[in-house]
Amino acid sequence: MGKLKFTVLALAMGTTAIPSKADDHSVLATDNIEWGLLNPLRGDASPRAADLWGDRTKGIATGMLVKFKKGFSSPPHIHNITYRGVVIEGLMHNDDPAAEKMWLPPGSFWTQPAGESHITAADGPDNLIYLEIDSGPYLVLSAEKAFDNGERPINLDERNLVWLDARDVKQLEKSTVQIAYLWGKPHLANGSFVKLPAGFKGSIENDNGLKAVVVRGKATHQWNNNEARIALSPSSFFSSKAKGEHKITVETEMVLYINSNGRYAVEQPVAPRQAH
Repeated sequence: MGKLKFTVLALAMGTTAIPSKADDHSVLATDNIEWGLLNPLRGDASPRAADLWGDRTKGIATGMLVKFKKGFSSPPHIHNITYRGVVIEGLMHNDDPAAEKMWLPPGSFWTQPAGESHITAADGPDNLIYLEIDSGPYLVLSAEKAFDNGERPINLDERNLVWLDARDVKQLEKSTVQIAYLWGKPHLANGSFVKLPAGFKGSIENDNGLKAVVVRGKATHQWNNNEARIALSPSSFFSSKAKGEHKITVETEMVLYINSNGRYAVEQPVAPRQAH
């Protein structure tokens, strides 16, 4: 049996809900996520949050989930650091206080520069995002402290993503995998969406480590040849710190957000041609 290899950026997945943790990898099923408050000073008015990796209260890179109730709308504010956001569920708006509402559906991506005054609002019955920072802590500050750090925000609606497939990427010959690049450079730190079709059975590999969050779909994840198979669904997370295989069997079309340190490869076995 041959293999199709699509070299890109990085990711992983699994049939129990039991979290898998080791020095070399981590897998977290949706049911095992532990929630707290994003801004404890606001009490019940605060969105709920859960760190998937890192620690948002410390001076380190972090990836977290944030839940918003329908109708949530923040006052104008700034953050001390730039962050990236991915919509997993609901409808989200993040823009200048005076901007018209532009509701971003699931699968959308945005960036919020440090120091820029903005509001965040949610309009779905349930609203969930993945948010990541390259350094911490993550702080919410008064808009009166606004400053220009030279960056500009991005709001990328899911319907405007540019997906690359076998017609665009030579390494994807006959493969049904697709990728949408979001930030960074493939040989350095980078972020992208990867779309795996229903029925996909293959692996995602990276030599230098990667982190992946499920945006849409269901699958199972297996690390290398470990027996444990963990169920993946929206907001599930898996990562690895060193070389290894995240073996993925997809039940329904899956979209992953992958944060990778360097290039990664998506491998899909291909049945050999029959002789005639």
